[in-house]
Amino acid sequence: MKQTLLKVTDLKTYFPVTGGIFGGVKAHVKAVDGVSFEVYQGETLGLVGESGCGKSTTGRTVLRLIEPTAGNITFEDQDILKLKKSEMVKLRKEMQMIFQDPYSSLNPRKMIKEIIGQAYEIHAPSMNKKEREEKIAGLLKEVGLNPDYLVRYPHEFSGGQRQRIGIARAIALNPKLIIADEPVSALDVSIQSQVLNLMNELQQKYGLTYIFIAHNLSVVRHLSDRVGVMYLGKIVELTDSDSLYKKPLHPYTQALLSAIPIPVVGGKKAHVILEGDVPSPLNPPTGCRFHTRCRYCMNICKEAEPEFKDIGNNHFVACHLMDK
Repeated sequence: MKQTLLKVTDLKTYFPVTGGIFGGVKAHVKAVDGVSFEVYQGETLGLVGESGCGKSTTGRTVLRLIEPTAGNITFEDQDILKLKKSEMVKLRKEMQMIFQDPYSSLNPRKMIKEIIGQAYEIHAPSMNKKEREEKIAGLLKEVGLNPDYLVRYPHEFSGGQRQRIGIARAIALNPKLIIADEPVSALDVSIQSQVLNLMNELQQKYGLTYIFIAHNLSVVRHLSDRVGVMYLGKIVELTDSDSLYKKPLHPYTQALLSAIPIPVVGGKKAHVILEGDVPSPLNPPTGCRFHTRCRYCMNICKEAEPEFKDIGNNHFVACHLMDK
């Protein structure tokens, strides 16, 4: 029986757009608009989609780095949206984040021991300086770096090394959930696999649970147990990794997977070309949000929003084609 660690229900995160003489709210950017999913203990849930689809906003909202407009977020049966700021600070040791850009996520004015040590200052104030530095040195060794690096500054490291430092910071307090927001997209291809292997090793060793956010489906495939595909603020398909890559059902998922450059033996791979641009989240299309770019578009797609439902074996899809 899988144990649910995190449950997100009908999550909405809107950003107001102001203007006019009096600076009133003219409209809202619907970055996340009714997203629901569960994350099980010890698994990796991948969230993928084009830039601007709302996946990073979803991750930050789950941690309440961004406050949601509506919805529910339950972590270990605790409604975290009802927590006060002081209570949320205590909970954050259980929920950490690895940021996308290793060049901007580390304070350039602080040494590595200060960057990682801040977590202990907040959550383990009784730990003395020597104990803290020994712990940090051990963390650096854990992520494949020299323990002596704790007295260096971020500018002395490469991008891959900086991201390893970011990972060390994220695991410092033995969290249960780590949200990784495109952790390898800013790194050279040759370094990406090393960082992904490190994350996999740490997950196996410490029983970590990941939400892995990315736009590269080939990266997500090798790390994720399940994958959710997002489009314009909504999840359109969610299932286990094998099922998604072998038999994608939503037209958008099919188009994304067809763009992955893989060799095909004995035939030619069908490539699905998406027409048009992603609509603005300020004024999303009626009905199915993908209908303006879908080659299977029917009249009902323009009028009614498809239900996000389980079509069997925990394979969730939001598409009117599933009703035919």
